[in-house]
Amino acid sequence: MANRKTKSQITPGSGNVFADLRLPNAEEKHAKVRLAVAINHILADHGLSQVAAARRLKINQPKISALANYRLEGFSVERLMNFLTALDRDVEIVIRPKPRSRKSARILVTAA
Repeated sequence: MANRKTKSQITPGSGNVFADLRLPNAEEKHAKVRLAVAINHILADHGLSQVAAARRLKINQPKISALANYRLEGFSVERLMNFLTALDRDVEIVIRPKPRSRKSARILVTAA
């Protein structure tokens, strides 16, 4: 068998897998996932069952299941932020000019 060397090309990610995959609405999808991660961590930290979590967030258990499995099509960013406030979390939205070094503006969600 011949010993062939192949060169792999590694492209660094942007931090948003949806944008890297060139999916539509990548910024919104990324924001939803970040919000859902925060919600799921809070629910896990509180040891809430899906039924108890559904009661706390005033939604039905299948919606909690969808949230837990990151099936987020039925959730808006606003609704996910409202879930966070229902879980006693502050949500801050900061609007500022984008740096000149970046081509386009973005939506960024960070958890403290």
